[in-house]
Amino acid sequence: MPIAQPNRFAFGSFSSSSSSSTERETLKNMAALTTLTPCQATSHFNIRISHYYNQKQNQNQNVYINQTKSIHKAKSSLLSFAFSSLSAKSTSVIPATHFSTSGSSSSWLQDNTMNLDASSSGSGLREGPIYSVFPAKPAEVSSVQDLYEFICSGPLMDKVGLTAEKVAESIDKWLFYGSKLCRLFQLNELYLTVPEKARFYHYYIPVFLWCEDQISEHRSKFKDGEEIPPLVIGFSAPQGCGKTTLVFALDYLFRITNRKSATLSIDDFYLTAEGQAKLREENPGNALLELRGNAGSHDLPFSVETLTALTKLTKEGMRMKLPRYDKSAYRGKGDRADPSVWPEVEGQLTVILYEGWMLGFKPLPAEVVKAFDPQLETVNKNLEAYYDAWDKFIKAWIVIKIQDPSCVYRWRLQAEVAMREAGKPGMSDEEVEDFVSRYLPAYKAYLPTLYSEGPNGSDPNHLLVIEIDEGRNPILFE
Repeated sequence: MPIAQPNRFAFGSFSSSSSSSTERETLKNMAALTTLTPCQATSHFNIRISHYYNQKQNQNQNVYINQTKSIHKAKSSLLSFAFSSLSAKSTSVIPATHFSTSGSSSSWLQDNTMNLDASSSGSGLREGPIYSVFPAKPAEVSSVQDLYEFICSGPLMDKVGLTAEKVAESIDKWLFYGSKLCRLFQLNELYLTVPEKARFYHYYIPVFLWCEDQISEHRSKFKDGEEIPPLVIGFSAPQGCGKTTLVFALDYLFRITNRKSATLSIDDFYLTAEGQAKLREENPGNALLELRGNAGSHDLPFSVETLTALTKLTKEGMRMKLPRYDKSAYRGKGDRADPSVWPEVEGQLTVILYEGWMLGFKPLPAEVVKAFDPQLETVNKNLEAYYDAWDKFIKAWIVIKIQDPSCVYRWRLQAEVAMREAGKPGMSDEEVEDFVSRYLPAYKAYLPTLYSEGPNGSDPNHLLVIEIDEGRNPILFE
């Protein structure tokens, strides 16, 4: 629906008496944008921005920035004003229902309708709520130039091989990806909070570009005509830190760039309810193996079978179903979902995104794990079989590093509180504490080695380590 042209415009310092002829001409040309849709206006930015950044190669950068910043701000100011006219004079066009009213936490995805055809997507996106944390106050995105500078200030720039010059050359792609992510999460790209901007432009898009580089390198190893297996990228990250949302966003970006991807979680390979009951009987009194989660509670032969078959989806028309696990079955103890509800994925696959809280964990000497928790000794022995079942399939790794394992409890509590406030079933505070306590010994034992040595069998040249803060955003670290 085209944006109605407002009766008048307010451009701050751009007044008829003080603006230069260049500025007045810019405003005159910009008036035509008010009849465009937001998408058409963004496309106009994409066309113009290449010209602006090409000029930087032949001009003094500081002079150029001063000349173009006011132009970009004028464009953004006009578009923001026109866009906001659709919201009945409200101060923000972001629906208030996207944010929680309690504290500073909020939810991007509060129901299954946000998961973008989760049940039928070829990639096998799983249904269910995905929670994140953002302050609710919106902030206007001022200009493309400011966004460029914001991107270049990101903590992952060096780690993913980006430079200011590379960002400038591909700024149209950044705008395109950012616009698509805003649509995915139902946010207005002209009214992003700083944490939202950081999540997209300092995190999701840089990681996506790193994954693209890994895929290109992987595919370059094969000759023309050879079948190319999909690249398996592993995501090792603690519970609640946002890895599922990251994978969700990456999968979406792959799909809009015409790459076929599939998503899997280690949760998909939990033992059946019958298998879990047998595990409890074989380990009486071991709280770490009483419920699903730790090493020993997964069907490893099934995971090998699934991953092997998935990596052979190298031709168009080949299909297979991806397993899924129903955590709500048997009063929350869980069971493998019926195959009739498993999503189907189709070849030719380019990439497999495989995520889990304990991916890449390495077995440690028995005396080391016993010092953390005597019950961990059996879990540690079970872990010895996991490399052949999981880790050997993974050729590129993303490790999300946390500063303190106790964050897991706080993140999990936030998610459960948000679900309860949304009227959905959620664990009580006491149940959350009990649930997380079954994972903490493994975190404390295995995370230091994961962070210092990398995942089991990983190649440092294909490893990206991202340290995040309590807000789940990347930070600089040495």
